[in-house]
Amino acid sequence: MQDLSITKSNKNVIFLVAVAALGYFVDIYDLLLFSIVRLQSLRDIGVAETDIRTKGEFIINMQMFGLLVGGILWGVIGDKFGRIKVLFGSILLYSLANFANGFATDYQTYAIIRLLAGVGLAGELGAGITLVSETMSKEKRGYGTMIVAVVGLLGAAAAATVAKYGWQRAYFIGGGLGLLLLLLRVGTFESGMFKQAEQSDTEKGNFLMLFTNRKRFIKYLCCILIGTPLWFVVGILITQAPEIGKELGAPETLSAGTGVMYTYIGLSVGDMFAGLFAQITKSRRLTMLIFQLMSVVSVVFYLNAHGITEGRFISICLFIGFFIGYWATFVTVASEQFGTNIRATVTTTVPNFVRGFLIPITLSFEFFVKYFTAQGYKNSIIVSSYVMMGIVTAISLLALTQLKESFGKDLNYMEGEEPAGNLNAASEMKA
Repeated sequence: MQDLSITKSNKNVIFLVAVAALGYFVDIYDLLLFSIVRLQSLRDIGVAETDIRTKGEFIINMQMFGLLVGGILWGVIGDKFGRIKVLFGSILLYSLANFANGFATDYQTYAIIRLLAGVGLAGELGAGITLVSETMSKEKRGYGTMIVAVVGLLGAAAAATVAKYGWQRAYFIGGGLGLLLLLLRVGTFESGMFKQAEQSDTEKGNFLMLFTNRKRFIKYLCCILIGTPLWFVVGILITQAPEIGKELGAPETLSAGTGVMYTYIGLSVGDMFAGLFAQITKSRRLTMLIFQLMSVVSVVFYLNAHGITEGRFISICLFIGFFIGYWATFVTVASEQFGTNIRATVTTTVPNFVRGFLIPITLSFEFFVKYFTAQGYKNSIIVSSYVMMGIVTAISLLALTQLKESFGKDLNYMEGEEPAGNLNAASEMKA
C-alpha cells in the first residue's frame, strides 16, 4: 500500500509539473506574440510607417504595465486563497484577451487589450513555479522549475511559427490554447505547504509586508534587479532587430519574429543547462553570475555584426538566447528567498516587475537615442544599446551580490521565522 501511495504521489507531481510547463508555454506564446507581429499588425490597422517603432513601444509598455498590476493582484490572491485559483483566473483572462486582440482595428483598442492581456499573463509563471517549488523536494525542485521553463519558453517558437499564417489567426490560436489548458487544469491539486499555512493565523498575501522591513525590501528589490538584463535584450535588442539591422548595414530587413523565435530556442536550451549547472554546483548564484557575464559578450557580438545577414542573425540570436537562459534560475531564487505566507506574492510579482521594468528601460533607451542623434551619431541606436546593456548589467550584478545562496533551502516556514532544519544551508550561504 505504501509503494502504491508513493507511486500515486509521484504521478501527481509529474502531472503538476507538466501542467505548469504547458501553462508557461501558452503564457510565453501570448507574451511575445505582439513583438513578433508588431510590424504587420500595426500596418494592417493603419499606423503610419514612421510611427510604428514608437507606437509599438507604447503598446508593449501597456502590456508591461498590465503585468505590473496583475503581478500584485494574482500574487496576493495566490497567498490568500491558493495557487490553483490564480492558475485558473489568469489563463481565462489572457485567453479572452487573445481572442479580442484578433478583432482589434485601431491602435487605441489594441493597446487597451494588451493591457488586459498583461494583467492575465502576470499570474501564470509565479503560481506555477510556487506550486512546483512547494511540492517537490528541496534537492530536486530545481529540476522541476527547469522543466517548466524549458517547455514554456518553446512557446516563443510556436508563436513565431503560427504568426507566419497571419497575426489575427495567431491571436485566435493563442486564445484557443489557453482555454484547452484551462480544461486540463481541472485535475491539479493545491500545495501542501499552502494548506498548512492556511491553518495558521499568520498574515498571508500582504504585499505591503515587503516594504515595511528594510532588510526584506532590499532582498525583494534585488530579486527584481537581477533579472532586468533579460527583458532589455528581448524587449529592445531583439524586438527592434529591424531598426538595429538597418544601422548595422544589413542587406535585408531583419525579422523580429525570427529573432524572438531563435532567441527563445536558445533561451530554452540555456535554461536547461543553467538548471543542470546549478544542481551540479549546488549554487544558483554562481550560475547566474556566469550567464550574466556571458550575456554581455553575446550582445557585443550582435552590436558589432556589421553587414549582418539573416543566417548570421539567427546564429547570434541562438547565442544570445543561451546566455540569457537563467530565467528559471532567477525565478526560483526569488521563490526561495521568502516564507510561504508571501511566497506566491513574491514569485508572481518579481518576474512581472522585471517585465514591467521594460517601461523605464524603454524610456531611458529613447532618451539616449535622442541624445546621441542630437550629438550627430549616425548609429545612435547601436550606441544607446551599448550604454543601456552596461547599465542594466552593472545593476544586476550588484543586486546578485546582495542575495544569499538559496540552493537546498527548506521552504516550509512563514516569513519572519527561521526555516526549520536549515542550519546547514545557512552555514553554506555564509561560507
